[in-house]
Amino acid sequence: MHKTVVIDIVGLSANLVGEHTPFLKEYIAGRHVQTITPMLPAVTTAVQSTYITGRWPGEHGIVGNGWYDRTDCEIKFWKQSNRLVGAEKIWEKAKQADPAFTVSKMFWWYNMYSSADYAVTPRPNYLADGRKMPDCYAHPASLRDELQKELGPFPLFSFWGPGSNIRSTQWIADATLYTDKKYDPTLTLVYLPHLDYCLQKYGPDFSKISGHLHEIDRVVEQLVQYYSGKNAKVILLSEYGITPVDHPIHINRLLRERGLLGVRVERGLELLDAGASKAFAVADHQVAHIYINDPSVEADVRNLVAEVPGIVRVLDREAQKEYHIDHERSGDLVLIADAKSWFTYYFWLDDVVAPDYARVVDIHKKPGYDPVELFMTSKSRAAYKLLRKKLGFRYVMDVIPLDASLVKGSHGSVFTSQDYYPVIITNEPTEKKTIDAVDVYNFIWKALTE
Repeated sequence: MHKTVVIDIVGLSANLVGEHTPFLKEYIAGRHVQTITPMLPAVTTAVQSTYITGRWPGEHGIVGNGWYDRTDCEIKFWKQSNRLVGAEKIWEKAKQADPAFTVSKMFWWYNMYSSADYAVTPRPNYLADGRKMPDCYAHPASLRDELQKELGPFPLFSFWGPGSNIRSTQWIADATLYTDKKYDPTLTLVYLPHLDYCLQKYGPDFSKISGHLHEIDRVVEQLVQYYSGKNAKVILLSEYGITPVDHPIHINRLLRERGLLGVRVERGLELLDAGASKAFAVADHQVAHIYINDPSVEADVRNLVAEVPGIVRVLDREAQKEYHIDHERSGDLVLIADAKSWFTYYFWLDDVVAPDYARVVDIHKKPGYDPVELFMTSKSRAAYKLLRKKLGFRYVMDVIPLDASLVKGSHGSVFTSQDYYPVIITNEPTEKKTIDAVDVYNFIWKALTE
């Protein structure tokens, strides 16, 4: 099989390529660019799973970055086990065809306990005293130690949160090259997240993102030049484009006002109690799954959400089939926002009683995705918290605001302008200008085998 690299430039859409991305602009000029019709949901874990299985979420089961586990009555986000993806992966098929085939998964999601030969993914250490220490997980385990000795600790706080910057993406690129030089895998899948952050913070505002575009352009150039020198086939692609938004939908607050949401109070603060709720929503960018524990309220819930401004589709089980998201993990109803709107996870009605995790970066405790984690209340407050940390005092990094209006970009919906469609860039001419997400699998397979 032919050596191939798939470089996932998260958030890239054709409208971003231009004067601020000189390498990409020149590179694309001599190649074939196609847009990818956004799939539902157009979010990281679901799209990546579709690309590497050639199956829709209704088949592989990744219906979002998180979902409600009906058995243990918990909402779980950003899990890492590859066994959650219920379909054969492209490298498994390749290994059957060629026993010498190997694959490297560099920060693509569901990267733990897979059949991949080499894998690296973020995995902080959660210490007994409450601290969260930057770290990563790798297979083989020795690769983790080698990478962090060579490149320094994985910059976790540059990977997500108000401190997100190019350092984490550059670390991933450097780790990819180190892994390739050591193991020479046949297929490399590399995830470059940098644009995802600035576009959610600022939207496609070139006055604010031009520097970020230059930064990601240089990282892509580094990777492409290296792999071109290895005579590898290079595929550049993205999972989704990010559209400008200005309308957060507080879907759980609406359900609470109708007496459908279960909330308990601990230490004077409120917590969403999913198992005790008649109905609740798991918010994930521009998609929300509504899980209904009490079937008698389903008609009321449907009527309520159908009238909410910014919601353009309400999918019951039958309608979910049309959008390829009919799976046992999906909500009883799946809501899709319009291009200008997105769903928050907020369920409290007064910020005074918001849970303690609301004001910190905590992607696992929050019962939904929270892009406001990209912002901070003030640099002085953050500096004070860091000083307490350095002096050895207990501290909570509660610097995340509770203002959803700060978010200027989102994704997830299929109802978006073609200007914000994700793209795939290859050397192979094709007849179609726009392809489906499941077709990406075939592009990768063709690069490997032809």
